[in-house]
Amino acid sequence: MTTITDTLTREKIIVRTSIIGIATNLLLASFKAAVGVLAHSIAVILDAVNNLSDVLSSLITLIGVKLANKAPDKKHPLGHGRIEYISAMLVSAIVSYAGIAALVESVKKIFHPQIPIYSESFFIVVVAAIVVKLVLGRYVKRQGQKVSSGALVASGADAFFDAILSVSVLGCAIIYVLFQFSLEAYVGVGISLVIIKAGLSMLQETLHDILGQRADTKTTQLVKQIIGTEPEVRGVYDLMINNYGPNKNYASVHLELPDTMCVDEVDQLTRRIEEKVYHQTGIILTGVGVYSYNTKQGKAAQLQNDIQGRVLAHDWALQLHGFYANIEEKTLRFDVVLSFDISPQKAVEILQSEIKTAYPDYAIQIVPDVDICD
Repeated sequence: MTTITDTLTREKIIVRTSIIGIATNLLLASFKAAVGVLAHSIAVILDAVNNLSDVLSSLITLIGVKLANKAPDKKHPLGHGRIEYISAMLVSAIVSYAGIAALVESVKKIFHPQIPIYSESFFIVVVAAIVVKLVLGRYVKRQGQKVSSGALVASGADAFFDAILSVSVLGCAIIYVLFQFSLEAYVGVGISLVIIKAGLSMLQETLHDILGQRADTKTTQLVKQIIGTEPEVRGVYDLMINNYGPNKNYASVHLELPDTMCVDEVDQLTRRIEEKVYHQTGIILTGVGVYSYNTKQGKAAQLQNDIQGRVLAHDWALQLHGFYANIEEKTLRFDVVLSFDISPQKAVEILQSEIKTAYPDYAIQIVPDVDICD
């Protein structure tokens, strides 16, 4: 369960990690810029610029978490948590831009090379930068995974790529000292492409969070398992989990209950379920719908078995639930979970036609459901 204390602790971790990243990158950028200018090394200068982009990334992360933890207001009643996803997207964009800028400069260097000048201070700074970036990247990424911060994870990955870039610079310098042959520009092109690919990959993952993606299978199974422990519940369906930021999940669900339960009993049951789900998962159930099922065997049971067989004969019909038949009033109602291979309108038309042909005396209500969770 996510508590206010957990949220405050998470914010402190992200803020502290971001400040450490800002201070470290500013220090590295200063040393690298000075050494790069003195050594006429485009790779080192690009590395220094990349450190400045890391400073911007950390600032965005810092601002993002502060805004994301603002209290809900009238315009944003579910909070501002998704701002973190936007900040992670911006960090990913910065990583991609840094890669593109490095690629452009590296290509220019191929056509207009400069003779590098390597000194002892050059090697000391580059080696120190490699060590610092590896340690910083590992630390930032671990902290990001610990508190589920996409922006920190992206920043940690960026620091790791910075270390690789510095290793390539060091290797090129050693080769030049030994053989008087410069590979800086060519290696810069290769590293730039790797950085661009990583940035675009992180950007794509963040876009999935913003657009909304399928809930984690383990989470949905756990919620269904918790609800299914109630003896009155015969089935758990249509579970929809909406994410409004890291550790901020709201959900709705349908329960299949016997047609003999009264409203008071249903009210007590749903309140009990909402409390159990929240305390065990931190997910807030904002809506609990109900399907009733026929408790008496006979004609209704026969109808359900026959109609279920007809519906599931179609490959695009994944599940039938919420079935209820009123024999006296000649009505049938049920939901069908559909795959993404067919439009809901077309599926309902097909099923309506088939079942109406088999049971012409019945009024049929079919509700199409989307395959939103496992």
